[in-house]
Amino acid sequence: MSDIWDFFQHLFNPRWIFFYFGNTALFILLAIVFAETGFFIGFFLPGDSLLFTAGIFGEDLCKNFYNVPFFVIILIVSIVAILGNMQGYWIGYKSGNLLYKKKDTLLFKKKHFIIAKLFYNKYKTTALIMSRFLPILRTFSPIVAGAIRVDFKKFMIYNIIGAISWASPIMLAGHYLDKSFPELKNHLEWIIFMIVLMTTFPVFLKLRIIKKKKVLI
Repeated sequence: MSDIWDFFQHLFNPRWIFFYFGNTALFILLAIVFAETGFFIGFFLPGDSLLFTAGIFGEDLCKNFYNVPFFVIILIVSIVAILGNMQGYWIGYKSGNLLYKKKDTLLFKKKHFIIAKLFYNKYKTTALIMSRFLPILRTFSPIVAGAIRVDFKKFMIYNIIGAISWASPIMLAGHYLDKSFPELKNHLEWIIFMIVLMTTFPVFLKLRIIKKKKVLI
């Protein structure tokens, strides 16, 4: 039991994933990217920081995957992100009405679903692009799209644009910053902390606003 707990603790440390799994780190990366948007329980997974770290360790990923160019790694990650959103859409399409009635559990909070719906109502299908850069919303936006029966072709257009515009700049930023500043790896924990802080702050701010509105009502 303690080994499982240790694994989940380390899962939030992207650097550990690339050091510990070595040759199979890419597959762990892909599994996390897919689960983060493919299942509503994936909202807690470290998507942004993991992609940035993947960029830093890009050369190792390429060497361990048939020496492919780095853009191929980015393309694979983008495709998996697209597939994850498609899975999320399917979950929303099949069980959207049930999610409104579902009670809170350890891995499901109805408020996250409601926030994603409000976000989607405000920004429409472009929310699929914007939400890629926001934890929690990244997980629930495709589920909301499925639940409200967004046209699948329109969904796929924004899904593809969102996945590529999310994965590419974050991974490239890590990749080229590491080339310019090789000592970056020595301060990775602080960089990841800043990424998590910048991406989660807007979501927590939205949570507080909604909570205040409920109190006023």
